[in-house]
Amino acid sequence: MKYTFPKDFWWGSSASGPQTEGRFTGDGKGENIWDYWYELEPKKFFDQVGPDKTSRVYEKYQEDVQLMKQIGHNSFRTSIQWSRLIPNGTGTVNQAAVDFYNHYIDELLANGIEPFFNLYHFDMPLALQEKGGWTNRETVDAYVTYAKTCFELFGDRVKKWFTHNEPIVPVEGGYLYQFHYPNHVIMEEAVAVGYHENLASAKAIQSYHEMDLDGEIGIILNLTPSYPRDENNPEDVKAAQMADAFFNRSFLDPAVKGEFPEELMTVIKELDIVPEIQEGDLAIIKNNTVDLLGINYYQPRRIKAKETSIDPSHGPMPDDYFDYYDMPDKKINPYRGWEIYEKGIYDILTNVRENYGNIRCFISENGMGVEGEERYINEDGQIDDDYRIEFVTDHLKYVHQAIQEGTNCLGYHMWTCMDNWSWTNAYKNRYGFISVDIKNEGKRTIKKSGHWFKTVAENNGFID
Repeated sequence: MKYTFPKDFWWGSSASGPQTEGRFTGDGKGENIWDYWYELEPKKFFDQVGPDKTSRVYEKYQEDVQLMKQIGHNSFRTSIQWSRLIPNGTGTVNQAAVDFYNHYIDELLANGIEPFFNLYHFDMPLALQEKGGWTNRETVDAYVTYAKTCFELFGDRVKKWFTHNEPIVPVEGGYLYQFHYPNHVIMEEAVAVGYHENLASAKAIQSYHEMDLDGEIGIILNLTPSYPRDENNPEDVKAAQMADAFFNRSFLDPAVKGEFPEELMTVIKELDIVPEIQEGDLAIIKNNTVDLLGINYYQPRRIKAKETSIDPSHGPMPDDYFDYYDMPDKKINPYRGWEIYEKGIYDILTNVRENYGNIRCFISENGMGVEGEERYINEDGQIDDDYRIEFVTDHLKYVHQAIQEGTNCLGYHMWTCMDNWSWTNAYKNRYGFISVDIKNEGKRTIKKSGHWFKTVAENNGFID
C-alpha cells in the first residue's frame, strides 16, 4: 500500500540544547540543575557520563546540519538553553550564546531546514532553582523575560516557537517520582510547579503575540493515552480518566482550551493544595492558548481501579486514585521497558481532532531507544537498525490514517537526529538516525534508518 502525506509535510527530528550542546571553555554557559546534579552525584548517571559530554553540537553544528540535509530533513526542533543564554536565569545575556544560536539558525535556514525552537527543556538555571525553581512564582517572571529576549534576538528568523517540552516531566520527575532534581516527593510542590509552568506558558504566548512577530507559538506535550483494564468496568474507566487528568489534561486542557480539568481541580481542592492564583491569572491562561500543538508519543498507560493500599508515607500522590495495570502479552521495547503500541498515536490524534477543536498539530517526538547498537554494525561500519525503521513505519501508518480521517497533523519529527545524552540514562539507549561515538570526538555515522528516512521525506511517504 502507498502512504502519501499532505503537501509540505514537516519531515525531521527533535533534540534539545542540554542534551546535545555540551560545555566548552569560554562558552559562558551558566550552571543548570543537570550540571549541578552531575557534580553532586555522578554515579546516578549511566557510565558516569554527564551533560558536559553530550554530542558537541556547540562546535559541530555545521557538520550536523549537513547530515540533517543528507537524511531528508526539511525541519528540525531543538531548544535554547536558558542557562546558556542568560547564565544566572536573570540579568546579563551571554553574547557567546547569542552568536552560537544565530549561527545555528542561519545554518539551518541556508540548508532549507526550518528551525523549530523550544524555550524550556527541563534545564532550570541553578541560580533560580536555589530560590525554588518552578515552585517559586518569581521564576514565571524570569521565564517570561527570557522568552521575550529569545523572541527579540531570534524571532526575525525562527517562526515556530514552543514554550515548554513535556512540562509534566518536571512535575513528575522533580516533585513526585524522584527521577529529576531536586528529587522531592511533595504533591503540593508538584501542583505549584504545574501551575507556574502553565502560567509561564500563557504569559510567553501573550508576549509573543503582543510583539506581532510573523510566526506561531505552541507547546510540546507528551501525551500518554490512559487505557482502562476493562472498558466495561466503570471503576476502571474512572481510574483511567483520573490518570489522564493528572498526566495529560493538566497541560493539554489549559494549553488548548484555556482551562484546567474539573476532576483535577476537585482533587487539589479536596486535598487543600490549591496553588496561589493571583487576580488575572486565569484570564491570562484562558486568553492565551497555543497556535500549534506538538505531540510526543512513546507508550500507552494501562490503568485499573485502585486495588492496592494507599501508601501514606509521602502524603498524597496521583496514584492514590488508580493502579497501573500490567497487561499480559503486550509488545515491549526490552531496553527501555516501554510498551510499543502503535495505535496509541492514532488515538491521540483522533482525541485532539474530536475534543480539542482539531487544532493544528504535529508529532514532535516518537522513537525507539536501543542499548548496545554496536551489535548491528555491518562490514561498512553502518548500524543496520531495521527495528527503528519498523517502529517508525508502523507509527506513520497510524498517523496517515488519522490524517485521512481529517486530523490536522502537519508533520512528523522523530526523537532524535543523532544519538544524544539522555539525562541520568546518558548514552545507555541510542535513539538517533545518526550514531555518535562519544569515545572518538563524537564521530557521526548515518544509520540505515537515516538513509531510509531520506527516501520517505523525498517521496513524501512510503510504500509498504
